[in-house]
Amino acid sequence: MTTTAADRVDDVVAGSRAPQKRAKEGRGVATAAHIALILWSLLVILPLVWTVLSSFKSTQEVLGNPLSLPGKLRFSNYETAWTTAGIGRYFANTVIVVTSALVLVMILGAMCAYVLARFSFPGNRLIYYSMLAGLTFPVFLAIVPLFFVLKNLSLLNTLPGLIITYVAFALPFTVFFLHSFFKQLPGEVYEAAQIDGAGEWRSFFSVMLPMARPGMASVAIFNFLGLWNQFLLPVALNTDSKNYVLSQGMASFASQAGYAVDFGALFAAVVITVAPVLVVYIIFQRQLQVSVTAGGVK
Repeated sequence: MTTTAADRVDDVVAGSRAPQKRAKEGRGVATAAHIALILWSLLVILPLVWTVLSSFKSTQEVLGNPLSLPGKLRFSNYETAWTTAGIGRYFANTVIVVTSALVLVMILGAMCAYVLARFSFPGNRLIYYSMLAGLTFPVFLAIVPLFFVLKNLSLLNTLPGLIITYVAFALPFTVFFLHSFFKQLPGEVYEAAQIDGAGEWRSFFSVMLPMARPGMASVAIFNFLGLWNQFLLPVALNTDSKNYVLSQGMASFASQAGYAVDFGALFAAVVITVAPVLVVYIIFQRQLQVSVTAGGVK
């Protein structure tokens, strides 16, 4: 078949229109993605804004017109939630438990992940896969054994008992998350530290651990969220009201009030519970983004 000049012209025109078509399709996909993100953001932000506004209302305003703005800012709701409802004591217990558990699990998890990732020894893979198996173990199946273990150790209904339990359940995820970070760190840096006379402990804490800082920040955020919002373990292993954490305190506050719920104070307690999570994420979000970007590049 002979190709005519007109056919060649048509091919050139079609070829020149192809990039324009692809660019138009790309703009369409980007527009759809932005619309979906905007809708998703509204689903997340609007309930949070409504909760904050409701925390400054009276019970009558909340029940009368839930979507209206507060007539005046009632900061007394926060005082009532903090003192009368005992949220202050529950908040202090939660800070003690979560902070202690987070420090322990980050230190132990980093050390375990580093050894499993950088050293070869008999049983290395067995230990690693045993850690991974811990991720698949449902929490509620361990409640009864944990109850008797803590009871025999005289740690039932105590804050140290909760700390140890939190560490045990957060450790597998921490090791799994940090293992890949330590695995891909350059070995030349470790060898240079060894040549300079640094021992294994010095090499880990002064050289290798700072290089895994993005991964440490990311897993710390995930662990903090999981531990701060933990409910099942405290309810089953901590029935002493003096040692309640925030999740238990919120449930107790809502249930004890019955039909006479102070909704303003209740929403204020919710804001107090959520605020630390938002603050921690805002502080460490850059480290989280760096970690995700580094993982994507690798």
